[in-house]
Order: sequence, then C-alpha cells, then structure tokens
Amino acid sequence: MVVAIARITLYLPENHSLKGKRKVVKSLIEKVRHRFPIAIAEVEDHELWQQAKLGLALISNDAKILDSSLTKIMNYIEAQHLAQIIDSQIEVWHV
Repeated sequence: MVVAIARITLYLPENHSLKGKRKVVKSLIEKVRHRFPIAIAEVEDHELWQQAKLGLALISNDAKILDSSLTKIMNYIEAQHLAQIIDSQIEVWHV
C-alpha cells in the first residue's frame, strides 16, 4: 500500500474578507471532491484572507498513480481560476 499526503498553499488575490475566502475554499474543495476520489480539507491559515492551505490524502498500490493523480488535481485547481498554487509539498509512504 502506498499513501500520498500533500499540502497545497493557495493565494487568493481577489479576496478581501474571511467570508469571501471561505466561499472560494469551500467551492474548490467541493469541486475537487466531486471530480476525484480524495480526502481534502483546509488545514492551516484559517485567519488569513488571501491564503489557504489544503491537505490532501490518497491511497493506492502504485506510487506512479498517486503522482499522476496529484498532478491532475493541482492542474484542476489551477484551471478553476479561483486561486493560485504558490507552494506544494508532497510526501509518499510505502506501508
């Protein structure tokens, strides 16, 4: 079994309130969950208006599949034009 965990830092340049941030982040999370079989949640920077950190987790039997899936998910998030990915960290564990 292979487990991948990712932390993605998003920049929301058009956002000017926590209410607006919650709307954008909630929308992105729902869109990603609907399209991909993944666990995803906002994990840090809850008090910042223009930045959000999302945590993602995937399980598979092949590390290449996980890498491909994470790449597709990050491309999908960028393609929504709601936020920019400014940083990402990925860890893969073979269990």
